[in-house]
Amino acid sequence: MAHFEIRDLTFAYPTAREKPALEHVDLTIARGEYITVCGKSGSGKTTLLKHLKSVLTPHGVRTGQILYEGVPLEQIDQRRQSAEIGYVMQNPDSQIVTDKVWHELAFGLESLGMDQRTIRMRVAEMASYFGIQSWFHKNVADLSGGQKQLLNLASIMAMQPSVLILDEPTSQLDPIAAADFLNTVRKINLELRTTIIITEHRLEDILYASDRVVVMDNGKVIATGNPREIGDTLRSKRSDMFAAMPTPMRVYYGVGGEQTGKCPLTVREGGDWLSGLFRDKAPTVIRVDEGENEALLPQNVEIKDCAITMDEVWFRYTKDGPDILKGVTLKVPRGSFYAIVGGNGTGKSTTLKSICHICRPYRGKVTVAGKPVTKYRSGELFRRCLAMLPQDPQSLFVKKTVREELREMGADGERIAEIAALCEITDLLESHPYDLSGGEQQRAALAKVLMTDPAILLLDEPTKGIDAFFKGKLAGILKELQRRGVTIVLVSHDVEFCALYADTVSMFFDGGIVTTNTPNRFFSRNSFYTTAANRMSRHVFENAVNTEDVIHLCEVNRT
Repeated sequence: MAHFEIRDLTFAYPTAREKPALEHVDLTIARGEYITVCGKSGSGKTTLLKHLKSVLTPHGVRTGQILYEGVPLEQIDQRRQSAEIGYVMQNPDSQIVTDKVWHELAFGLESLGMDQRTIRMRVAEMASYFGIQSWFHKNVADLSGGQKQLLNLASIMAMQPSVLILDEPTSQLDPIAAADFLNTVRKINLELRTTIIITEHRLEDILYASDRVVVMDNGKVIATGNPREIGDTLRSKRSDMFAAMPTPMRVYYGVGGEQTGKCPLTVREGGDWLSGLFRDKAPTVIRVDEGENEALLPQNVEIKDCAITMDEVWFRYTKDGPDILKGVTLKVPRGSFYAIVGGNGTGKSTTLKSICHICRPYRGKVTVAGKPVTKYRSGELFRRCLAMLPQDPQSLFVKKTVREELREMGADGERIAEIAALCEITDLLESHPYDLSGGEQQRAALAKVLMTDPAILLLDEPTKGIDAFFKGKLAGILKELQRRGVTIVLVSHDVEFCALYADTVSMFFDGGIVTTNTPNRFFSRNSFYTTAANRMSRHVFENAVNTEDVIHLCEVNRT
């Protein structure tokens, strides 16, 4: 018997009935399957997943039917749904309800009315299985983003669900924490036969593990099949979604690899395929032209025209608390695209807040546009000088429609239309911001920030929840702003985006910057904190860090 049967499901939110979020969706999910649901932002992925648990089903107009083990889902009581259908959300903080790690693990079991003996046993088992023992008694507020998301997963698995639904669970995790988390999910599927239904924009670490991939577009299922079938289908249809496929697959098709063996899905398979490609003739060109601007590197040339400088900046959130920033020193050249990467909890976001003077360092100096940030009068810093897109876009929303959000910034209709078109939210102007998908909220928040026409733009995880297609559009927007003289400082876990578009990349660790370099040099010298393209090709090529680099070197050496 199928775990879920979705029959002709159509759904529309109250504010957008003329455009259903889901249209005639038919899908059957077998027990023990690993299903990956992918698609552009706003394609209906999250809306579909929320319909698989009654308590999360959004308000609106729905037709069609969803069966859970042959019974209409609405007839399954809430206790059984809570126990058997686990759901992990995008934002780990939105799902945590207690103050201690051990209590969070026990909370769901207590809610189901289980006895203390059973609760203690299951909590101990989950803490051991997920490696939580060392922080079992910690306050939840002291955990990193990766630890919080792992805690959410462990708390749900303590209830022994038969289905685990995950909605972009790694969107706020650094690449290493994300890979660890997804490996744990795969282990749950293999060892416990738990049915996995997951949406994710970063497909590198999950596509290979999927039994089936479901591709959505405009609320409809446009393709289903195993990973290789989906890759072939999307490429033959010239779909925008092909850009989201794993790097090995895009390289394979990019060099016309159909006659050279089976399409690789993982870095290991891609590396083996690449070795086979040059088995008979070793490549003669093994480096790409870096083309970097050495003047952007502080260690090479003294930068005289800086948009932002930080000199030995120290900051802690409480008087007796630990230092979050420990002597941060950086220089951002005017008009440059400066990226900061690093693990969760290392101080990256706090650095941006210090530049904005939201966080006020107790030692050191921050200068913005040639003036100490402490010398700016109230509000002056944010008048056509500096703007920041926060990690949580919802923190910017205060109105009932996206149009009203943009109008609040003092813009006329023409300016609103211009920025809405630039951020591709024209069709969303009459929607409530909270009805949008995570990626759509990011675009709406970016539009609101751009209304201030800043000279310096700070971005905290702007690609979170955004599909691969719009990442290209976002890069185009940022490059156009840069061409106009805007300085961009980006904090991101998206190493692929940073490698492709940034001028300079800095690594943050333990409250400070440990290295700064051009993307090519930065990522080609790292073992783990690097791109899939580099890990796949480093045994053949010296400094290829993105898909285009690998394809270029393959073509050069095959002519």
